[in-house]
Amino acid sequence: MSKTILKKTLNGFRKNILANPQVRLARNASIRNEVIELTMDWEHFRKIDHSFSDIVSGEMPATNQKSSGRCWGFAGLNLFRIYLGRKHNLKNFQFSQSFFMFWDKLEKSNYFLESILKTTDLHWSSRLVMHLLDNPIQDGGQWDMWVNLINKYGVVPQSEMPESYSSSKSMRMNRMITRKLREFAKQLRESSQKSSSDSQLQSMKTDMLEEIYQMLTIHLGTPPSSFDWQIRDKKQSFSRFEKLTPQSFYNDHVGLNLDEYVCLINCPMSDKEYNKVYTVEMLGNVVEGHSIRYLNVESNAMKQAAINSLKNGDPVWFGCDVSKHFHRDLGVMDIELFDFDSFYGTKFGMDKAARLEYGDSQMTHAMLFTGVDLDSKGNPLKWRVENSWGDKGGNKGYHIMTDLWFDEYNYEVVVHKSCLSDDLVEIFETSEAISLKPWDPMGALAK
Repeated sequence: MSKTILKKTLNGFRKNILANPQVRLARNASIRNEVIELTMDWEHFRKIDHSFSDIVSGEMPATNQKSSGRCWGFAGLNLFRIYLGRKHNLKNFQFSQSFFMFWDKLEKSNYFLESILKTTDLHWSSRLVMHLLDNPIQDGGQWDMWVNLINKYGVVPQSEMPESYSSSKSMRMNRMITRKLREFAKQLRESSQKSSSDSQLQSMKTDMLEEIYQMLTIHLGTPPSSFDWQIRDKKQSFSRFEKLTPQSFYNDHVGLNLDEYVCLINCPMSDKEYNKVYTVEMLGNVVEGHSIRYLNVESNAMKQAAINSLKNGDPVWFGCDVSKHFHRDLGVMDIELFDFDSFYGTKFGMDKAARLEYGDSQMTHAMLFTGVDLDSKGNPLKWRVENSWGDKGGNKGYHIMTDLWFDEYNYEVVVHKSCLSDDLVEIFETSEAISLKPWDPMGALAK
């Protein structure tokens, strides 16, 4: 057999394919139309139903991250506002999303520069150094990175630090700061190789961070250190709270102890085991904060933990690959909604493990479970999802995830440890984490 594509082979392809009326029909239809519309299965389309057996109280209108990759923080703040809304009987509220963004960018800059200092003995072309330089302050994040920010900086109402052009459309800001960070990386590496002392390098880094702080201030504004907050609740009762700090606002008005939450993953890759704890090398934001820590469990264990949380009235932060088998306008994640196999005349046969191992899937987006639809035996049929893409898709920004889609494309859930069995809590709290390479699929950031 030839290693090249022969003209004779191409003629055979053309003859066989054009002789197939199904291919011609699909070709003619797709030339001017979107494939996900053409492949939609009627039997599953007609069964779309936004009713659920269990929904947590305190849902609010959907938020909108716009042209930014802040979904992980939006999901975290949307989780917090349910508790704040219950406490104060509020119809609607938003925390400042640009506040957490500011501190995340600054902390990621410090984390990046520290990582550069740790790798000065490597050539600039090494895989690790090139990985670090690739995208040092991207918008995305993981749950433990979120915990680090909240524990250190707290939260503020959106009224105290509203959205800016760059918080809602972050590409230019990220590009300019990244250019500066790469320049700083070069300077630190060169100074280290000239035998500068640790104190000299740290002094250089501090000066560099001041420049990054300045750039962030230009793009996002100045984060407040204290503020007053006033509200009117559903019954029109008025309240005012004075001399708050971001930390006191979180502690007094949200009050969740995030150190009691556990991040579960479902990763069936051949190089990973269930009931083991994993971390990811050189992935984080706050240098002195929590490292990434996951407990790998089977999908059913992850689902049961999420159900336990929702039935307790507690929403669930989760991470998934939202780009797969998802109809944005309908707000439906359903692998049976689209009949790609019939349309293309070929079967897409990779399972979850293979998709992870061969680069076809990874966690890309974080959202919030606010409900679940259980059958008469308590088994989940579908999940209610609060997204952060505005109120246009689905049911005013709330989406449906089928249970089968959960198995195939959901990768993480975060629950309070009370939602887990004692043995899983013990494994999570006492096991030494197995380190994964920075480019492992489980190191993907939700955007």
